[in-house]
Amino acid sequence: MTARTVSPPLALIPNALTIGRLIVIPIFAAIILTADGGSSWPAAIIFGAAAITDQIDGFLARRWHVESAFGKIADPLADRLLIDVAVLCLWHAGRLPWLALAIPVRDVVLAFATPFAIARGYRFEVNFLGKAATWLLYSGIAFTMVTRHGTAWPRWLFWTGFAIAAISLALYARKARIEVAT
Repeated sequence: MTARTVSPPLALIPNALTIGRLIVIPIFAAIILTADGGSSWPAAIIFGAAAITDQIDGFLARRWHVESAFGKIADPLADRLLIDVAVLCLWHAGRLPWLALAIPVRDVVLAFATPFAIARGYRFEVNFLGKAATWLLYSGIAFTMVTRHGTAWPRWLFWTGFAIAAISLALYARKARIEVAT
């Protein structure tokens, strides 16, 4: 397959989407924290739109062959921050139980462990389970914001994403252990 060439302004779109996602996180947090019991259509719409840019920015960067060092770090950081802030806000509002805090705790641990592993030869590549977990978490979180308190099905999406994230983490750790040891 030949490399697609895009004009320089278009080549900036993937990173601009990532930056946009980072910018809306505090706006989202302010809306959800001031919402009645963590229920907010505006917050859910902002969250959902930001989540969609997660898929779009990576797709465009790969399709247009404009992957960047910035994007390789900022994109997953923006994804994790978006989910982590949402989990913290929904926990604060009483919409998610304390066990959900394992998601941001895991991400803090990964934020410190990943550079250490990469410096020792680990090649970080998102796996299918990791992406599926992220989308289930996005869905569960967004639907939690727009359904009545106590509605079970959004939490089932969230907990399914949580379980898949745990499996994905174990696979990442296994791969890192193999790559770092060799």
